[in-house]
Amino acid sequence: MNVQPMTEQNARAIQAWTYEAPYDFYNQTPSQSGLEELMHHQAVHEAGELIGFYCLGVYAQVPNDTYKYDDVHLDLGLGMRPDLTGQGRGRNFLELVLSEAKRSGKPVRLTVASFNERAVRLYERVGFRQVASFQKGATEFLVMVN
Repeated sequence: MNVQPMTEQNARAIQAWTYEAPYDFYNQTPSQSGLEELMHHQAVHEAGELIGFYCLGVYAQVPNDTYKYDDVHLDLGLGMRPDLTGQGRGRNFLELVLSEAKRSGKPVRLTVASFNERAVRLYERVGFRQVASFQKGATEFLVMVN
């Protein structure tokens, strides 16, 4: 696996990804603003194929009215191509992304929808622990630090 700068072609491919329920929460509606936001992400490739993406900083934060993000932590957001999820590949993907994030020297924080138990278990296995939660609309989010 390797990290590459996001290209418009990669961003358009990511916007077309479709996850099965309940993960369809992460499906994107293609838009110019969505493309522009994805251009602040990094693409992860394996054997020449796009397999995922991640972002660091403010783009990884979930805007809300109750939890206030600080700058002590570096926020991490990530996603893996839908046809590759649930196959035991997430740990290697996450470890690659974490190694990139840890270069900042700051502790890493991520925010995940609480229903995404598969991701929460993976995050806990690599050392993340929940420090807060908040509600945004009908969705509860967990804030986890490593």
